[in-house]
Amino acid sequence: MPRKRYLALVAAVLGAGALTVGVLVATAGTAGNGAPSGPHYNLNIHGVNGGQGYNGGTKNNIFVPLQGNCKINLTEGSPFQVLQNDCINNPPAEFQLPDPCGGVTSCQNFVYSVYARAIAGKGTASMFSCFTDKTTNETFCATGLMVINFDKVSPSKFTNVSTALLNVCDLTGHKQPLFADSNKDYFWQYDNQGLRLAQLRFYPIPTPSDIGGICTFQQQ
Repeated sequence: MPRKRYLALVAAVLGAGALTVGVLVATAGTAGNGAPSGPHYNLNIHGVNGGQGYNGGTKNNIFVPLQGNCKINLTEGSPFQVLQNDCINNPPAEFQLPDPCGGVTSCQNFVYSVYARAIAGKGTASMFSCFTDKTTNETFCATGLMVINFDKVSPSKFTNVSTALLNVCDLTGHKQPLFADSNKDYFWQYDNQGLRLAQLRFYPIPTPSDIGGICTFQQQ
């Protein structure tokens, strides 16, 4: 990654409320929880009953049904930021994140990476990427290996989910990065079956994109 773009992305993450202070390195040295070391942005997805536990004043949290599904609209921009965190009373939620290819239409490596883990609750949840075609108003969602399954185990470990959440499965059955097509509205679908808390971490560390890889999808 060019040094100027790399430093700009580090600054964007730090400006977005990173919770870890340290020196970022280009290699993803992992901590004991399976995540890389260094600055990052935390996104917490809380499963709650009705409005119970909802707090509308925070920038790092999205509140979803404890039982049921939620649409998290994706908006291209910097820094990482929750734009609408209430998926309980006024869905959908909305999350802002940078173009994972750094402004080009395709890339061998994403300019940042996403790690995920389940933290609290006895239930499970799944998360996958989708898009709506603006010209036909049809919606398609990734299936198979691009579906992230959250299942609380102890100790909970982070997993790199970048190739699933930063790509969609296009109608040719190949992976395409978020925001690559201006005729598509992108979102994450979150289906919850009792999980209280899932966490995503965004690191300014390049990771393989798998753009063009084979994938499966279904129409919603």
